[in-house]
Amino acid sequence: MTTETAPATRPRTAIDAVADDYTDTLIRLDPSFATVLGIAGHETEYPDYSPAGIAAFAAEARKALAALAGLAPQDDVDAVTLDAMGERLGLQLEIHESGWDEANLNNIASPAQDIRAIFDLMPTETAEQWDHIAGRALNVPGAVRGYIDALRTAKEAGRVAAARQVSTVIEQATKYAAGDGFFAKLAAGARTEAGPLPENIQEKLHAGAGAARGAYTELADFLSTELLPAAPQKDAVGRERYALASRSFLGAAVDLEETYAWGVQELDRLIAEQEKVADTIQPGAGIAEAKDILNNDPARQLKGTDALKAWMQELSDKAVADLAGVHFEIPDVMKKLECLIAPTDEGGIYYTGPSDDFSRPGRMWWSVPAGEDTFTTWAETTTVFHEGVPGHHLQVATATYRRELLNKWRRNVCWTSGHGEGWALYAEKLMQELGYLTDPGDHMGMLDMQRMRAARVVFDIGIHLEMQVPERWGSGTWTPDKGYAFLRENLPISEGQLNFEFTRYLGWPGQAPSYKVGQRLWEQIRAELEARPGFDLKEFHTRALNIGSVGLDTLRRALLS
Repeated sequence: MTTETAPATRPRTAIDAVADDYTDTLIRLDPSFATVLGIAGHETEYPDYSPAGIAAFAAEARKALAALAGLAPQDDVDAVTLDAMGERLGLQLEIHESGWDEANLNNIASPAQDIRAIFDLMPTETAEQWDHIAGRALNVPGAVRGYIDALRTAKEAGRVAAARQVSTVIEQATKYAAGDGFFAKLAAGARTEAGPLPENIQEKLHAGAGAARGAYTELADFLSTELLPAAPQKDAVGRERYALASRSFLGAAVDLEETYAWGVQELDRLIAEQEKVADTIQPGAGIAEAKDILNNDPARQLKGTDALKAWMQELSDKAVADLAGVHFEIPDVMKKLECLIAPTDEGGIYYTGPSDDFSRPGRMWWSVPAGEDTFTTWAETTTVFHEGVPGHHLQVATATYRRELLNKWRRNVCWTSGHGEGWALYAEKLMQELGYLTDPGDHMGMLDMQRMRAARVVFDIGIHLEMQVPERWGSGTWTPDKGYAFLRENLPISEGQLNFEFTRYLGWPGQAPSYKVGQRLWEQIRAELEARPGFDLKEFHTRALNIGSVGLDTLRRALLS
């Protein structure tokens, strides 16, 4: 397989037709996905989270694979689509057959959060848009009850998330349902750009908020009374389940023992590099002392979320302006990137892509834990590059933009964490390579982020496979307690963020390592291409981004064969 060499405008092929039809089916089955894409007509609906709804997704995946069977690629774009859909949909069916898709519950990426989070992407400028929000809020009870049915079915089959995850989601659901929680605030603060809502819509919104609060109360009660008593205390998921999850997040099968050993070595290498940078900040200073110096530098401090938001936006805008046309092709429609403070306080920084027509731009969100209001620029500069340009925004928006080259599934559906997060970590290092992290503080911040991701490889594989703790970090096999202390040493984040991340890794096995392992695979592909005559870095980036977020084995075959 070669890279995408098709002309800028290409005829729609039979393989494209299958991919597009499958995408339309996904929108029908998951109306929230239409909201993500900015497609009108599904503003109040939810997917069916029940066992029947989950089975419907699996049936459509089988149908799409059957439709692809026997179709011959018409060009390189087709070849990648066939490869990617075979890998992604085939793996989806493996997971479905395992039964764990019905037991999906963790503190960050399960229906418990998704049902609420879709409101973050709904526009609020007009009365009609608020009417849509009210309508969707009224449908929260049905979505939650379908989810409860799936969790109950999985429980009866002996598949239940660990008690730590169940307890955490009970807390989240209780907060969403509170009188001062998300839905209550949503209704109380509703306004259009022109002023207050019409009375009938405001009443409907209050009714919807009440219904949603009641549904989340019902979820919290179910989790407390039925699921928590059946939940295992052990967080480790074991090799079989972990290997499947790792493939899901990477789109590649890796040797877990070799990857664990590499993670340990990479962590040691990054710590040594940090020690060298610390010495440039103050001769003889260790890493912790150098960070204290940076943290106490008034010129590197931000006070309050308004200041954080403004700084993020300014840095993001500068990166776009500097890189466009020089190191990357960035069309004008992709140059707008909004930096926002998230409406939740659960921790985490994330990106949401633009709508299909770019009427809603790509957005960088910062979920600030409650009580935190001081931020340091040196620690966060590389995060802006990771989430924005040349990281996720450039990657996701490019795929959305290339509608004349890529079918709807390639542009809007196919997302592989190892590809996406690996690219974003690659982008962090690339900014250093391009001279944007020459300040020793910003360099230290980038190394902190890279060190964090390396530590996650060690923690995640080590905990879930119960491997031996490296001598430098203790002894015996990994346990959550040992892992928490290890993360505290290696993750440069607040206590609130650390608690969130710790729980996330335990409940979302295989996802956290996909960042650093994905970066490793990206860099291996680039290194192989650099060894060939005529390598051009900008051309490499353009070719790679035009492929979209496929699995990393598919990417390797597309670029190297």
